[in-house]
Amino acid sequence: MSAGRAGVVSAKRSARGRLSRSAEFDRVFRHGRSHAGRDLVLYVFPRSDEDETPRLGLSVSRKVGGAVERNRIKRLLREAFARESPRLPAGTDAVVIARPGSREVAERDGLAGILESLAALIDKVPGAAPRGLDSDGG
Repeated sequence: MSAGRAGVVSAKRSARGRLSRSAEFDRVFRHGRSHAGRDLVLYVFPRSDEDETPRLGLSVSRKVGGAVERNRIKRLLREAFARESPRLPAGTDAVVIARPGSREVAERDGLAGILESLAALIDKVPGAAPRGLDSDGG
């Protein structure tokens, strides 16, 4: 029963589109390319399975703020990534590192500010689709 349950948990993790293991983060950091902005750093690494949607890993240190602020930044980053990830090549692993300035952006501009910062970094990724062309059906 334990083995079946583990299969379900790992299936849920991949379905959520998140990086969860330390080895996955290490692979992106060591072999991926970094794109830095003022408030965020984006690491991207193409996986071999190109038919999957991009996956996200987050790193928000205590330098950004207390637990409440860090969790807010993570929620905003997950939402921004959900909106911008269709622009990334299929099968991409991405890790976003929030710099201390991201707290001020989140407080001042909310999701719009975080979305703009992340979109600017995705613009730098080779193979990323240009902004505005990710419409869902027409």
